[in-house]
Amino acid sequence: MMPESPSWFKSSYSDNGGNCVEVAANLAATRGIIPVRDSKVVGGPVVEVPVTAFSAFVAGVRGGTFDTV
Repeated sequence: MMPESPSWFKSSYSDNGGNCVEVAANLAATRGIIPVRDSKVVGGPVVEVPVTAFSAFVAGVRGGTFDTV
């Protein structure tokens, strides 16, 4: 069996200004991680975030926790 590869995607809210990250949510169920990388450096480092931490981050973004205005 071949290991599952990340399926990278950017948010539909990305404005294509170049400061974007990509995530590979397809590995959440099988590996318990969400890989994250810089969309400009696709061959660069990848941060593997535990699903629980990523879910908490997304909930914080949706709830306005990180709003600066």
